[in-house]
Amino acid sequence: MKTEQAVKEQPRQAAGANLPVENKISLIVFSGDLDKLLAALIISTGAVAMGMKARLFFTFWGTAALRDARKSVEGKNLMSKMFGFMLPKGASKVKLSKMNMGGMGTAMMKMLMKQKKVASLSEMLTLAGQMGVEICVCEMSMGLMGFKREELIDYPHMSQCGVATFLAEANTSRVQLFI
Repeated sequence: MKTEQAVKEQPRQAAGANLPVENKISLIVFSGDLDKLLAALIISTGAVAMGMKARLFFTFWGTAALRDARKSVEGKNLMSKMFGFMLPKGASKVKLSKMNMGGMGTAMMKMLMKQKKVASLSEMLTLAGQMGVEICVCEMSMGLMGFKREELIDYPHMSQCGVATFLAEANTSRVQLFI
């Protein structure tokens, strides 16, 4: 029978790490849906408010929310242009994961958020930046979708990285989440 301590240490040993666990949270932001993006930002800003360090790893569909609607980039191939056209351009264009109803559900949610004085996705991104939440954008996802760094939002703590960099960070995090 394993002791509680042995059970806690098992995942770290299986990963081959004897690294100290730090008071930080690492989130994979895979989804580009409004409700899931809001959840990631609410959790990460809440973690920072509780004294934790927070890092979000934006990958695949989540990267589209980081595009700046005011920026355009030249020199894209046909596939990159198609992804750019088909995916939402920026935080204000993302939709709900459920009950979108042709955009009506998203509009209703945004209206309700405004009435209840809940910060919008754009406002949450600004707050997260002010609080020091780090965003790392997946290099592979950006390459696949044809996104360039120049078309992303201006965010004070944003970098590009690969999965190995994120996993090294997550390996020493007290909390890891996938959204």
